[in-house]
Amino acid sequence: MSAVPVREGEGAGAPRSPREGEAGPDVAVFIYGGGKVGRGLARAIRAAGLPVTLRAARDGLPTERIDADLVIVAVRDRDIAPCAAALRARGLVGHRDVAVVHCAGALGPEALAAVRGGRVAVAQMHPMISFASPSFAPALGRGHLLVDGDTRAVLVARSLGERLGMTPRAFPDLDRVAYHAAAGLVANGAAALAAAGVDLLERAGVDRTTAAAMLGPLLRTVADNVEALGVPEALTGPVRRGDAAGVARHLETLRRLAPHLVPLYVAAGATQLPLARALDEAPSAAFDAIQRVLDGT
Repeated sequence: MSAVPVREGEGAGAPRSPREGEAGPDVAVFIYGGGKVGRGLARAIRAAGLPVTLRAARDGLPTERIDADLVIVAVRDRDIAPCAAALRARGLVGHRDVAVVHCAGALGPEALAAVRGGRVAVAQMHPMISFASPSFAPALGRGHLLVDGDTRAVLVARSLGERLGMTPRAFPDLDRVAYHAAAGLVANGAAALAAAGVDLLERAGVDRTTAAAMLGPLLRTVADNVEALGVPEALTGPVRRGDAAGVARHLETLRRLAPHLVPLYVAAGATQLPLARALDEAPSAAFDAIQRVLDGT
């Protein structure tokens, strides 16, 4: 599925030219939601030289009208639609041209339908970035930004993404739940795999803090390989080499030190096998032998 120009939404007024929608020095940003995503975006936007106001959701919506060119709704998925309805009901937006976007990966722009109007354009603006803590802002550069919705809002969101060093993306007929599941499988799954690695390194004799410090750069090189080489080329290790004896030694050690990690290792190995076969850097019989080791036969 390749990236394509975004569509024009209904009820958002005439589309503007890219120059008019550009997130330049005069674009003011208001972020509602002071959690991990809201704070991370606020820091990045401020560092990019744009004025930004961050308001925590626990403080509630402001009582005064929001004077901003872009309103980012950075709250939990279930709170997006009620927030949109409240923004409209309280007259907090609509007195000037504004783009209102949300950051949910599994929800499209229609989650904000309640606030859409002649001067209010809406869009989905999901950064495919891992935001793990309000106190730590991940780097957004080289990241990708899923954008879809009304043309005016899309122009602003895309321009902001580019200002932050991100690549805006739009896909026709995207299954957003599958998209979000894929992001979660990698981001959340990688964190869980790292936790398993820390556990095993501790059992091998490495202290927990050092183990995490060692695995972070390893994960970064995997990410670099995936981005630069793609898959299956990013695969490394004994499965790619067709080293059944090496896989067997890993499993023997896991059964001794960390038997609870054996199912995870076996599942990961089974997922690697088709990639290794596609790379074809070892005889087919070697991969068959790995399969037998993983099957315990």
